[in-house]
Amino acid sequence: MATTNLQFKTNYAVSSKIEPFYKGGKVQISKDEKYIFCTCGSRVNVLEISTGKIVHCIEHDDQEDITSFALSCDDEMLVTASRALLLKQWDWRQASCTRSWRAIHTIPVASMTFDSTSTLLATGGCDGTIKLWDVVKQYCTHNLKGSSGVVHLVEFHPDIKRLQLFSSSLDCGIRLWDLRSSQCLVVLQSHYSAVTSLSFSPDGDTMVSSGRDKICTVWDLKTRQAKRTVPVYEAVEGVVLLPENTDLSEIGVKSKDLHFITAGSKGVLRVWEASSARCVHTQSLPSTLTSEEEEDEEQDSPRSLTYLFHLPESSRLATVTAEHNILLYQLPGLSTQQQFVGYSDEVLDVKFLGKGDTHIVVATNSCQLKVFELLTNSCQILYGHTDTVLTLDVFRKGSLFASCAKDRGVRVWQMDGDGQVRCVAQGCSHTNAVGSISCSRMKASFIVTGSQDCTVKVWDLPAEFPTAGEEIHQLTARATEKAHDKDVNSVAVSPNDKLLASGSQDRTAKLWSLSGDGTVGLLGVFRGHRRGVWAVCFSPVDQVLASSSADGTTKLWGLQDFSCLKTFEGHDASVLKVVFVSRGTQLLTSGSDGLVKLWTIKTNECVKTLDAHQDKVWGLHPSRKDDRMVTGSADSNITVWADVTEEELAEEQAKQEDQILKQQELSNLLHEKKYLKALGLAISLDQPHTVLTVIKGTLSCTLLALRADSPEQRCSLLRFCAVWNTNARNCQDAQAVLQVLLTHLPPEELLQYQGARTHLEGLIPYTERHMQRIGRLLQASMFLNYMWQKMRVAGHNSEVVSSYIMPKTKELFDDLLFGSLLSSSDFPTVVFESNEWISEWNWFRGLSSCSRF
Repeated sequence: MATTNLQFKTNYAVSSKIEPFYKGGKVQISKDEKYIFCTCGSRVNVLEISTGKIVHCIEHDDQEDITSFALSCDDEMLVTASRALLLKQWDWRQASCTRSWRAIHTIPVASMTFDSTSTLLATGGCDGTIKLWDVVKQYCTHNLKGSSGVVHLVEFHPDIKRLQLFSSSLDCGIRLWDLRSSQCLVVLQSHYSAVTSLSFSPDGDTMVSSGRDKICTVWDLKTRQAKRTVPVYEAVEGVVLLPENTDLSEIGVKSKDLHFITAGSKGVLRVWEASSARCVHTQSLPSTLTSEEEEDEEQDSPRSLTYLFHLPESSRLATVTAEHNILLYQLPGLSTQQQFVGYSDEVLDVKFLGKGDTHIVVATNSCQLKVFELLTNSCQILYGHTDTVLTLDVFRKGSLFASCAKDRGVRVWQMDGDGQVRCVAQGCSHTNAVGSISCSRMKASFIVTGSQDCTVKVWDLPAEFPTAGEEIHQLTARATEKAHDKDVNSVAVSPNDKLLASGSQDRTAKLWSLSGDGTVGLLGVFRGHRRGVWAVCFSPVDQVLASSSADGTTKLWGLQDFSCLKTFEGHDASVLKVVFVSRGTQLLTSGSDGLVKLWTIKTNECVKTLDAHQDKVWGLHPSRKDDRMVTGSADSNITVWADVTEEELAEEQAKQEDQILKQQELSNLLHEKKYLKALGLAISLDQPHTVLTVIKGTLSCTLLALRADSPEQRCSLLRFCAVWNTNARNCQDAQAVLQVLLTHLPPEELLQYQGARTHLEGLIPYTERHMQRIGRLLQASMFLNYMWQKMRVAGHNSEVVSSYIMPKTKELFDDLLFGSLLSSSDFPTVVFESNEWISEWNWFRGLSSCSRF
């Protein structure tokens, strides 16, 4: 094993997280075009476009899912509707609810919108009614009935003077409502399927509607008749009228006629000329699919667009895809400007990417790959695979990586200097899903894949990859080997590119030789796991192989004799990944229990357990500098961790130095008898014995100082009192301090201190038991007082009393008070509510020096 003297890692801390912020539902962009509002279950998340970060989160207290929301046109007010039939008005910048009221709808609200003045709110319900609300005066102004089924679309006419509202429901008609009379003026009939969006011209006289019946209709709102029906040959989810007096010739706008742009099931933006009903421009997207494959993918394509927005201030378009991705395009060229991933579903693998590990590439439960820039969370979506991508691996330099998927194919991707990634090679010869892949370590010369067809293949890479615009290189397998009896879950290439390890569902791991002539030879089998092997990994410095299994263990194997060297147990479920860190002296493992564990190999000890995920942690990868790691989980969260060992060590050393300086200062203060300053310092150092010494030395002065102590010090004193109170020798000091605390602190403030209730409850039983002892002592003293009075009445000789009776009585009291009580092992602490009996006893003891009674 490696014996290099280096600093072991002790802890990782979360550096950043990429979390889901949009899981479907409504999306709206603020008027100032700085924020994107989107629903995520019971929350509305506010995404800042410039940084890609969630800056605000509005959530219902009842945890009910939000069915719809609307942002006012002045960006000041947000109203949400939930399944609990409540409407809530929010100050979204403060994430505070300013008002809530019943929606009156009998079933949840499906759609809502504000008018241009931000005073009227329209809500369309699943009960077929439309309600209008004056949000300023806070009352319902209209109740519009007549729609059939769910009202999924409501839209005010942009000219508020007209007081018109448009709505659409399951009958596929567009109803025009006059808000003055609360009557439906007309039902615009053209569509034969759900109407998805409306767009108005600047003068308000023309409207374009889109529907899932694959047509768009241009309406003349003066005559309330259809001017033109444009077949678009796809289910349209969004339509936007292009602005006039703007040069859009780059996207085919050559005339001043009305043009609009559509987004739908094909996943591309298309520009249409209304007068001729022809498509003048189709957006081109980077794709590796053939035209036949694209047609096959049209139905339920992940590229399908569900929303389309126009951002006039910045001259951009925003689209939302069926896979919850939000993309921003710049006009007039429709070039991709930003991409945000709202929901990644189950993260299956994640790897660092780029020369400085500035990016991560993520495989999710999707045929797309996602490349995130860690600084801005901006994402590049990679298309190519036609089925779910299962795993990834990155070459040594970090700009080249490979992926494999359920489509039985393997692809090689390259990142250029600008951070753009493109596919440069592909291959397909497996007969089943490819579930594991590993890249060569010395140089980018080959890749190895393992498949559910139980085979392992070695693929040679070209010396140079094709440049942009050239045809993708086709890979061929130089070697194929029937490796296992069941699915191959993992493959790994040794650091010198001469060995190959494979792990399988058949509970074995195998070691293979990789010769230069392209053959693969079996060297040995590692047996010992009780269930399938999920991952294998070579040590970077030793002839050791690590394997993790569904039996919850991680094992280290010697490459010479194939024996098990160590077994690490700690996970409660399958161990899905294992990697070496700290130059091969430590291991990182991730499991189905959602935990990541750090192990020291030499001691077999789990140094740290990291808990930041709620589901299986499929992805685990350390950075090349070994100072970070990234994990990806089935809870769709991606977490970047930073090694904080050195920071914690430096912090601990600084803390120890500070403790030494404070201890020296405390000693000096005690030596100089500056007890008041010493008290506060001793409390801050958490030294109960020193505090007790100070209090015993200067009780009267100290009690006055206690009143001005900080809350932290008072809490510490209360804790110290509970400890002192258990010892009879210190009980008087504990009760004196407690008396000051109880006298000068209100009970409400005292109970706010951390652990105060526990400390006070610990004081009660000792106090009660000691009061009982004091009661018995007082009874005994009354007997002695009676004897003393009788002796005085009898007139006994004072000399006899002074020489014999008084010493005996004094001895008895000393024994009662300080002998038998203090020597009793179960002597409790008492509350000294009155010191009268002590003063009486002192007076009585003083009689021994008197000659007369």
